[in-house]
Amino acid sequence: MGTENAGKYEIEISGVTKSFDKKDGQFLALDEVNLTVDKNEFICVVGPSGCGKTTLMNIIAGLYPPSTGTVRVRGELVTGPGKGKGVVFQQYALYPWLTVEKNVEFGLKMKGVAKAERQETARKYIKIVGLEKFASSFPKELSGGMKQRVAIARAYATDPEVLLMDEPFGALDAQTRAQLQENLLNTWQQERKTCFFITHDVEEAVLLSTKIIIMSAGPGRIREIVDVNLPYPRNQETKLTPEFNEMKNSIWNKVYKEYLQNAK
Repeated sequence: MGTENAGKYEIEISGVTKSFDKKDGQFLALDEVNLTVDKNEFICVVGPSGCGKTTLMNIIAGLYPPSTGTVRVRGELVTGPGKGKGVVFQQYALYPWLTVEKNVEFGLKMKGVAKAERQETARKYIKIVGLEKFASSFPKELSGGMKQRVAIARAYATDPEVLLMDEPFGALDAQTRAQLQENLLNTWQQERKTCFFITHDVEEAVLLSTKIIIMSAGPGRIREIVDVNLPYPRNQETKLTPEFNEMKNSIWNKVYKEYLQNAK
């Protein structure tokens, strides 16, 4: 990639494959994945279980090296974990001995940000995710949805270029999930970070994203990229519109066909 193109895309995935060693040989998780993501896009990735969604996100995050191919974030080759990428997992991964505010501050502290500045930044994002009253609480005192909001605030606080989210609402009940979907939409519309969001929930993908990546049954390939042309702001009432349901049904049918293919 020449310097004239450096940073042209927020994320550029070129010819990525990933194999894992198994007792009976190698398992091909991803096969020749190519994808570009523009600045400020909200990308949701859907597909049947085992299609490599999480593997792809871990490669973008620098947690796994690709077997072949490259990933660049803002033109810089990803060779491992590093600055510029905020990651939110399904499990909250909060430090139980730290308060909400100290958990959100943690990444800033590791970067050497001065105490007053990191406190101000932490409080800003705690307010955005609606947890001002719980800033001094410990994780054991929070519900699952509140813990996930802390994790999202912590990821935003370090000002990443790209936010990577692996089924962050997957373990939550339906009401909490709906609340956090709207919270995330509001935060994204304020901050306009590039989001790469993995989900099994097609309805969630349509509600959140500007584009949906449909993955094929394993080995993981990109089957289709769908533009979600529903206007923002969106909320739970958006799900009641004919346009929303038409798109949801169309994408669900494509994902289900991949599931059936994988089940053969």
